[in-house]
Amino acid sequence: IPDVFPVLAAAHKTLISKSRESLTTRTLHSELVYNYSGSKHITESLKRCGISESSRYVLAARFNASPDEMKAVEKLINGKEIDLDEFEGRADQAQIQKHYKISGPELGISTLADAITCRIAARDAL
Repeated sequence: IPDVFPVLAAAHKTLISKSRESLTTRTLHSELVYNYSGSKHITESLKRCGISESSRYVLAARFNASPDEMKAVEKLINGKEIDLDEFEGRADQAQIQKHYKISGPELGISTLADAITCRIAARDAL
């Protein structure tokens, strides 16, 4: 995840789907992963963007969470919290470009986060 903005775009899309009672997945949180992933296949989305044994970085997201629920999530994660500004430096840009099929020339006129956000927004239209 190179930036929080594509995650917010995916979250917005998730909430719109929920309000229209048209979730593609079973839960809001899996819908967020699905919308962020760029794939139209749920299983592939969860494999690529979900948590696995080899995950080094985790972004925890909760919809409408109370402070107590957020503290419970913090206890589940064995790691160090970082600032959102650190995302870009920790992101595997080559892997992200490959996953989203982002070309070098596209990055010449756009940022990686903007390219991902465009794909999230346009996925259902294509």
